[in-house]
Amino acid sequence: MDDEPFERPVLVGVGNPEAAQQLVRTAGDLAALGGGTVRLVTVAVKPHDSPFGVFADETIVDEFAGESHALLESVTAPPGVTLEREVVTARSVAKGLLAAVEETDPTALVVGWHGRRRRSDAVLGSTIDTLVERAPCDLHVERVGREANGVASVLLAVAGGPHVDAAANVARAIAARNDAPVLVLSVATDGTDTDTAAAFVDEGRAALTDRGPEVAVTTAVGAADDVADAIVAEASDHDVVVMGATRQGAIRRTLAGSVPRRVVDRTAQTVILARDGDTVGGPLHRLGGLLRR
Repeated sequence: MDDEPFERPVLVGVGNPEAAQQLVRTAGDLAALGGGTVRLVTVAVKPHDSPFGVFADETIVDEFAGESHALLESVTAPPGVTLEREVVTARSVAKGLLAAVEETDPTALVVGWHGRRRRSDAVLGSTIDTLVERAPCDLHVERVGREANGVASVLLAVAGGPHVDAAANVARAIAARNDAPVLVLSVATDGTDTDTAAAFVDEGRAALTDRGPEVAVTTAVGAADDVADAIVAEASDHDVVVMGATRQGAIRRTLAGSVPRRVVDRTAQTVILARDGDTVGGPLHRLGGLLRR
């Protein structure tokens, strides 16, 4: 995550009209920490084997992307946020969003996650998995939960590692815009003793408080046989649950991890998985690429 002020936009990839407004709300919270601009992007996919693919990109956007334009226009800008809208064409949603990231150089990319997998070897879904591996900016994957009148409390679940800052940043952004407190939680298990969990909590608290805006922070160290069990038990007292990606590295299956999936399967709350952009392109990421060849 960059230490410089956020003058660049926050990018939001949307395709589901039911989730678009909520994703823009989260992006608006992040944008309010910096330049205040959210760029809303939807991808018109043109497969290789489709007659649709013979048309130029401009023709597709102008003449065949009516539903995409309608989706973008249906979203309203959060207060104090400038909202830009764009339809892009690509061979896949992931390729379109990665191209938009390259062109826009955003501080973060926010995308939705429906929690279902269609491909057996996908962790969070083929599109999300690709973004987790390749998007060179902070990435926030949000499973939109039940509607609530604002956010009264945010749960930040931490277990150390390079993604704590990204997770703390989105937790702080949501809390600041809603005047809500943040509870930083870490869980001691058979593999993580209480002192280590307490150190993770201290790290999470520092990440929340080492820059503005100021938010109310409390902490807790739990103990359980299963981390997901403890997070789910605590989640019911909060409107949003934020977790950093698994800390072992940038290889997809360990990065995305199983804890977010098990939490999402068992709670109705909004869940956000945060992955730090600085992990993309590092030595573990390159090792992951070699292993996939």
